[in-house]
Amino acid sequence: MTDDSMRWETLSTEYLHRRPWLTARRDVVRLPDGRIYDEYYVLEYPTWINVIALTPDGRYVMVKQYRHGLGIVSTELCAGVAEEGETPLEAAKRELLEETGFGGGEWELNTVLSANPSSQNNLSYSFIARGVERIAEQHLDATEDIIVEILTEDEVWDLLINDRMKQSLMAAPLWKFFALNGKIRPDPLIHPCQRRRRKPPLCRRN
Repeated sequence: MTDDSMRWETLSTEYLHRRPWLTARRDVVRLPDGRIYDEYYVLEYPTWINVIALTPDGRYVMVKQYRHGLGIVSTELCAGVAEEGETPLEAAKRELLEETGFGGGEWELNTVLSANPSSQNNLSYSFIARGVERIAEQHLDATEDIIVEILTEDEVWDLLINDRMKQSLMAAPLWKFFALNGKIRPDPLIHPCQRRRRKPPLCRRN
């Protein structure tokens, strides 16, 4: 079976809710075997971005803010939404400057991810910005209350390894960044035999 043969055909679409931060629609779709699914819901969002921003001395530019969905104060990557007409890279540079006052540096794309490909239509672009410096003051939206935090690599690692970064679209790019740069370290509390896919015959628990 080819990829194209697995695609659904959209027969009709009805928009149920349209607001700047949330658009919901109901699709009627035909499955590849001919069955009709008359109530499939999709959430439409604009393009999202986030930035792994590194200062010239290798520290991480992070932001701390309240997240009402979970009711927690969270330390995260700088992130935001692409405005109409912006490329993801343009949006990422603008958001970093507005939220933190940092800019410049050398930029590259790290990941392109979906929060939920079954029910959301947008993608999240994560960039790496190396050598950023403070070049301006914060310029926050009316509803934003953001504290800039400059963290060491060990402090960011601690956020990840202890599940204190709850935003998956930020954690995943950081894990990839650490992996590609040789920064993922085995947990010293894990027995060496447990780190291997197969336990060697002579390996025994202490």
